[in-house]
Amino acid sequence: MWQDQEPQRVLFMIDNKSFYASVEAARRGMDPLAAVLVVMSEQANTNGGLILATSPEAKRRYGLKANVSRQRDLPDDPELCVVPPRMNLYIDYNLKINALFQRFVAPEDLWPYSIDESLLDLTASWHLFGADPLAVARRIQATIHDELGLRVTIGIGKNPLQAKLALDLKAKRNATLIGRLDYDTIQRDVWPISDLTSIWSIAERTAAHLNRLGLYTIDDIAHTNPYLLKAEFGLAGEQLFALAWGVDRSHLADRNRIQSPSISNSQVLPRDYRDQAEIELVIKEIGAQVASRLRHHHYQTQRVSLGVGFAYADSTDGHSGFHQALTIPATNNDHDLQTALIRLFRAQWHGETIRNLAVGTGRLCPDSGQQLDLLTPLASQVHRHDLDFVLDLIRSRFGFRSLLYASSKLTGGTAIQRASLVGGHNGGNSYA
Repeated sequence: MWQDQEPQRVLFMIDNKSFYASVEAARRGMDPLAAVLVVMSEQANTNGGLILATSPEAKRRYGLKANVSRQRDLPDDPELCVVPPRMNLYIDYNLKINALFQRFVAPEDLWPYSIDESLLDLTASWHLFGADPLAVARRIQATIHDELGLRVTIGIGKNPLQAKLALDLKAKRNATLIGRLDYDTIQRDVWPISDLTSIWSIAERTAAHLNRLGLYTIDDIAHTNPYLLKAEFGLAGEQLFALAWGVDRSHLADRNRIQSPSISNSQVLPRDYRDQAEIELVIKEIGAQVASRLRHHHYQTQRVSLGVGFAYADSTDGHSGFHQALTIPATNNDHDLQTALIRLFRAQWHGETIRNLAVGTGRLCPDSGQQLDLLTPLASQVHRHDLDFVLDLIRSRFGFRSLLYASSKLTGGTAIQRASLVGGHNGGNSYA
């Protein structure tokens, strides 16, 4: 049969259930599944307080949803524990969890998919830890709970796609928090699904497009003409057809080989920005941050990009913002990146109100030399280069706030406030 020609591997997709809330519960000696707890960020850009994570029990009792519910949605219940985020703590736990996974797989067979999900290829190692993959999954669950106090959900499949679908569609609904899928069970467990957006990688617009084609279930997709899907969706159409049959021929070790590294930073602004000087100040701050990261990783960039998102009031004409890129001589200098970014901004901005900004770099190359400018005195170029590295050295030793550009104290500057944030939220350094 055709299934016999497909990869027959053992993949685990492991999710740390309600990760932020579970970490907070575990740190307080609570059972993550029984605790009534939410993690809420009160940063200025969260519009009155955003709930980042809810424990399963808080979600069940109050219907709260992470990254959707706000402070105003919280019930007046003394049993509910509301805590601020501690992003550095969650990163630390993520590192501990992935280090624990490496007891079961080689580093090249581990792929941290996100801060709360990891994909493990146990094809070569599962037999060392249990009688079958299900027993190994239980052992991993017990190890994480015993050592870190957390509960994990595990999807098991014969390829990465099946493991992800098993996690989302079965494991999260099972009392054991473990689910399995393979080529033989896809038809029974996946084909009947009519809520297409419940399937990983199918967004609302894609689902609506499929419905217009008369495709309402995964079974419909599996039995439609694959050439029609390709004509309608391009490469994504081929992927949809493969998804419906549970086919994924990628190899985890190949996913871990980053072909085109990039370094970027983005920021949701604490309010709507309309003043050009304030917008350009934040662009320069983000540019300097990206340049510092390039130097830290010993890279230079030959391509810089700027993404600008408009506030809702300026998105009604169908344009939500713009994204432009520029090829530049190899550099990791603050001034060079800032100059390129401002050039991109001024070429595309026409007075719209700005809500978010993103700076990216690509075509990275080793930081093995300095590109000189014939029109600038050599001493000035060397001084600028050395100054950036001195700034990095001082900040790495004494903290970002130890040495600041005066411009960051101007109205609109965000660098100082964001210095204590991780991922846009409180890093947790000020909390016990």
